[in-house]
Amino acid sequence: MSTMKKKKNRDELIGLQILQGLLFRHHQRRRRLHHLLPLLSALSGCLLFLLAILLFLSPPTTTTPRHHHLTLNTSLNKGIKDHMYVEKENVFRVTMNGGSLGRDLWSSNLSNFYYGCSNASHYFLTAEMRSVPNRYLIIATSGGLNQQRTGIVDAVVAAYILNATLVVPKLDQKSFWKDSSNFSEIFDIDLFITYLSKDVKIIKELPQNVGKVSTTRAPRKCNEKCYETRILPIYAKKRAVQLTKFDYRLSNRLDLDLQKLRCRVNYHALTFADPIFQMGRKLVQRMRMKSKHYIALHLRFEPDMLAFSGCDYGGGEKEKKELGAIRKRWKTLHTKNPEKERRRGKCPLSPQEVGLMLRALGFGNDVHIYVASGEVYGGEETLAHLKALFPNFHTKETIASKEELAEFSSYSSRMAALDFIVCDESDVFVTNNNGNMAKILAGKRRYFGHKPTIRPNSKKLYRLFLERDNMTWEAFASQVRNVQIGFMGEPNEVKPGKGGFHEHPLACICETSESRATRGGTSQDMDNKNEADQGTEEYSGEGNDDGYSEDELDLSEAEYPEYDNGIPERVSANRKDSGSLLKPDQPELEEIVSD
Repeated sequence: MSTMKKKKNRDELIGLQILQGLLFRHHQRRRRLHHLLPLLSALSGCLLFLLAILLFLSPPTTTTPRHHHLTLNTSLNKGIKDHMYVEKENVFRVTMNGGSLGRDLWSSNLSNFYYGCSNASHYFLTAEMRSVPNRYLIIATSGGLNQQRTGIVDAVVAAYILNATLVVPKLDQKSFWKDSSNFSEIFDIDLFITYLSKDVKIIKELPQNVGKVSTTRAPRKCNEKCYETRILPIYAKKRAVQLTKFDYRLSNRLDLDLQKLRCRVNYHALTFADPIFQMGRKLVQRMRMKSKHYIALHLRFEPDMLAFSGCDYGGGEKEKKELGAIRKRWKTLHTKNPEKERRRGKCPLSPQEVGLMLRALGFGNDVHIYVASGEVYGGEETLAHLKALFPNFHTKETIASKEELAEFSSYSSRMAALDFIVCDESDVFVTNNNGNMAKILAGKRRYFGHKPTIRPNSKKLYRLFLERDNMTWEAFASQVRNVQIGFMGEPNEVKPGKGGFHEHPLACICETSESRATRGGTSQDMDNKNEADQGTEEYSGEGNDDGYSEDELDLSEAEYPEYDNGIPERVSANRKDSGSLLKPDQPELEEIVSD
């Protein structure tokens, strides 16, 4: 009994010890856990913070379509990305090659049926028969190289109308372009004088014994009767008359022989001085060494040009602020609606848009392109799109050394003359804005064989560029080719008597006998048609001296009305003085924009 009791007590003691051991271990674990809690809390906090950062940086989930870079396709499966954004992936994919269009891109379809013809008729009196002794005409041109060129051409015709001896025209050395070059440094002065010797007597300097010169300006678009009524009477008192700011001071429509005289001056007598001609020929040869054919692009995308246009080119507030500051230079320049201007086709195409147009017309990425331009707004970033489409991109600065260009680079007119030569000799000429250079080149290229000359149909292209993200490339290209019909430099793109003469010298374009036979017409029929279509205008009244002295008569801003079948052309609705013939000059603005 005693033994059993002892055994029971021993078992209870062992149980109590085991229970104490368990309690002690549990207490130890709780103490260790208590010490680990701050560490676990810190780790949890860090994990939550990292998760918050990741959620903040991750892109939001959205159902709106994402923008994708437009890919240029290639047969070699080498895609290069052009920085143009489209709304739908794989819809508007520009091809690398121009495609097979079933026609020659480098020539005009009907060029073989037409040729330049500017010989005088047997009714045209020579300078020897017409010139009045001691009667001199002095001309002061205005603007950049090509604006001055139009003035020089028209000066010869004005001298013929006035039966006067022409003093070699003075070039504009004070305008925006600030070029100190004189006539002989730009043009071949001896050829100019000798080639036209049968038409107009031309001398290099005014004789010293002439006396006081009467200075005035002819009205814009002044025709034969206008010169005979407004300018000719001055010679009754003075032996020499100077016409200043001589730009667009001759009518667009004149007698057929006077139009042909314009062509003889522009396309034969007026050639560049030898240093310019030789350097220009070198540039052309270097382009020919690179490729059998090349495109020349006259790219007007300078800040001043864009500021004047009042258009929006997608540069946001930065662009708006920069171009807006430039526009403030012209107090007479009104605010324009960018969207409205683009709808009207008044906005110069961007380099990107020019590239897309050329690709759509069939020119592939292997084509070499020569770009004649001033300072491009946005620089290389703006040109990147065009260069992606046409990587064989050249300028006079890239194909000639600084040493070769040194004698020209300080003179804007001489540099422009080099570009003129390379553009004139190109297989295809294209412009993004129809300024003076583009118009003169278009006329010259028509005269010498209708070489392809592309002028963008900006009004209709605007809609295509706007909607291109919603169509395939094939549909876009087809529509571009369609809207450009009539803007490619083909014969008969404008009706006779319409369009500017320097751009469309129809009086100096003749049909071949083969073409006439096909039409059933004759050479005499064409001459009579041209002469009738050129027309003449009726004089509409006397000018007003407006308080000017005899030696400073101001006829400058009266715009002589152009007539078509006896009806004056409609005056622009935007002009405040629509009931008046007065039109204010904006010389700097015109000089910047037009050339």
